[in-house]
Amino acid sequence: MSSAGVRFVKMTGSGNDFVMVTADEAARHGLERAEAIRALCARGTGIGADGLVVLDIDDDSRVAIRYYNSDGSRASLCGNATLCSASLARGILGLGEGDDLPIGTDSGDLLSSWRGSRPAFLLPQPDGVVDSAAALQIPLGAQETRIGFAIVGVPHLVVEVSDLDGVRIDERGRELRSWPLLLPAGANVNFIQREGSNAQRWRMRTFERGVEGETLACGTGAGAAGILLDRWEGDRAEWTLVTRSGSELTVRRTEGASEFAGWWLGGEGRLVYEGTLDPGFLAQI
Repeated sequence: MSSAGVRFVKMTGSGNDFVMVTADEAARHGLERAEAIRALCARGTGIGADGLVVLDIDDDSRVAIRYYNSDGSRASLCGNATLCSASLARGILGLGEGDDLPIGTDSGDLLSSWRGSRPAFLLPQPDGVVDSAAALQIPLGAQETRIGFAIVGVPHLVVEVSDLDGVRIDERGRELRSWPLLLPAGANVNFIQREGSNAQRWRMRTFERGVEGETLACGTGAGAAGILLDRWEGDRAEWTLVTRSGSELTVRRTEGASEFAGWWLGGEGRLVYEGTLDPGFLAQI
């Protein structure tokens, strides 16, 4: 890192974008303060991102990340941030396609791998799975057919709809994000619709807590959607979720694994650019 500023990288995972810095520099410059995170992630006045990733690689090549939403709140897991971190760390460590890499997160150590040209990681075992709107005490809205819930590192509602493009996501997403039964944590809200006649391809849109608006993708939301679709639609072992950006996330269960174990999330972890935070900007945040 340069003494004149802080080096960072900007990465994207299916349209979720992240500012990524080392743990040493984050500590040295106080970048894990909520006000600093909001300034870094602000679009128009900062770098612009859905969140901040603090990457820590120690002398034994152990990799750990801390993830913060753009509002400064810390999240136990972000799927696309983990995919981006897997890509970045693998490049730093010089790992090949056959090398697995554990990544420490607030949801535990998660095994990552490289599948073809895409990173993937083993999702934490889901918790609190509920597959009916009635059990969640949520009345179905217009054009909504099913609602389920699962904690996949973070809590998610999954809402099947008949017209994904017509969803008023800022209204309905905001309403469901803070549904009384889900408080105080709240939940991300993922709206999904089958893509054409393909039973295993679904489109999705997400209202994301911590960003408090729609994002172009949500990795753990895709994981929750795949897990609930497996219960709703029958055992398929693999699901493809087409995000708002047009990129695809895959949710695949390890052969022979039980219903809620062994689910892998695969997607994109792409470097956009590298840069340096100006000392003057750092002094203001």
